[in-house]
Amino acid sequence: MQEGKAFIFSAPSGSGKTTIVKHLLALNPSLSFSISACTRSQRPNEVHGRDYYFMSPAEFKSKIEDNAFVEWEEVYEGKYYGTLLSEVERIWQQGKHVVFDVDVLGGINLKKFFGDRALAIFVKVPSIDMLRERLTARNTESAESLNQRIAKAEEELQYEKDFDITLVNDHLEEALARAQQYFHNFVEKGKVAL
Repeated sequence: MQEGKAFIFSAPSGSGKTTIVKHLLALNPSLSFSISACTRSQRPNEVHGRDYYFMSPAEFKSKIEDNAFVEWEEVYEGKYYGTLLSEVERIWQQGKHVVFDVDVLGGINLKKFFGDRALAIFVKVPSIDMLRERLTARNTESAESLNQRIAKAEEELQYEKDFDITLVNDHLEEALARAQQYFHNFVEKGKVAL
């Protein structure tokens, strides 16, 4: 059996990483999604154990103390997100590759943990203005949270250099095709040919 690999997709919120990850999961049965743990409120249509493992801050902090996370962080004040080691092991035991849809610092920490076994992809849009348009079009943000996400995105763009590859999501179909090629090359050859 081939050793499982890790595909890490990180991006400022609104860059399209979740759309790209869902596309890869639909095309590749050998790929399985790593469900993150978080302390934020569950949104309508989200399911515990499918979208996230929703935890109270106390539960989350207890797991930190037990070293149950590959990586974790306080993304926003009082809002914790992390990757459970048991989740990655579950997927690899099924003989599959794991894909992560995580924030930028989480992606960097996952790459450090998995090293050459992982491909870390930074997804971005061509401009902050386009990002603002996409986040506004979602209609899920208050003006305050929108401004908070834009400020965070500007900060996160500074970490692009810490990833193996950058995927600019200016035209979705092209970005999806490039992501599939990166996946194929990394699984088959252990590297990404540009």
